Amino acid sequence: MLIETLSVFPELFEPYMSTSIMGRARARGLFDFKSYDLRDWTHDRHRTVDDAPFGGGAGMLMKVEPLHDAITDISSRGDVRPCVVFFTPCGVPFTQHVAERLSSVERILFVCGRYEGMDERAYALADERLSIGDYVLTGGELPALVVSDAIIRLLPGALGNDMGSVDESFSTCEDGGLLEYAQYTRPADFNGNAVPEVLLSGDHSKVDAWRRASALERTCRWRPDLIESARLTNGERVLATELITRFHGSKAGEA
Repeated sequence: MLIETLSVFPELFEPYMSTSIMGRARARGLFDFKSYDLRDWTHDRHRTVDDAPFGGGAGMLMKVEPLHDAITDISSRGDVRPCVVFFTPCGVPFTQHVAERLSSVERILFVCGRYEGMDERAYALADERLSIGDYVLTGGELPALVVSDAIIRLLPGALGNDMGSVDESFSTCEDGGLLEYAQYTRPADFNGNAVPEVLLSGDHSKVDAWRRASALERTCRWRPDLIESARLTNGERVLATELITRFHGSKAGEA
């Protein structure tokens, strides 16, 4: 197995991957590990990987271009294309079952976010979207290490007879119990995929309304289990029922 990480802090991984069970499994050739610096795929003298979000808001977003270029380049190396994994509140909750499934993958590339998040268009590059829990971290490096640890210890010979377990975890959510709305930054058009016009309008009330609708739609699409406890208006709850039925069928909201 080859495990790779793409991060703005690639130096964070090596100490953990060379220590204890991870280090012994790596030394025995049970897996190989490589880390990449996202800034190596930037094209300006400041090696910029982030920019302000369209529509306003606090913090910065990771830009789509360096992520696209890095993942495309890394994926082209070697004989086997990696399974590209992003960490996001929209992701499938990471469980032992997911770890077992990923432990059979020959090559995995973990893409580690930072700042307030990523340009929404970057997620088109993901093969898997994972969430390790209902809390906030400063970056994706720790989730990458958590998932790597859970996967590596499942490799034959890594642990011997000393097996453990991983508890279920659930994705973070904001905005009254909903997933966060989709976000975008420069460029306004990337390979024909344009930012929604309302975010360029400068009309803050329209931006707020769009973001609320986006949050509701993303939650219904990706995490319908959150809708029951979300703080919604009567009209939003009716719309949520319609969206869940559209995305998942009539039985989706009954679990």
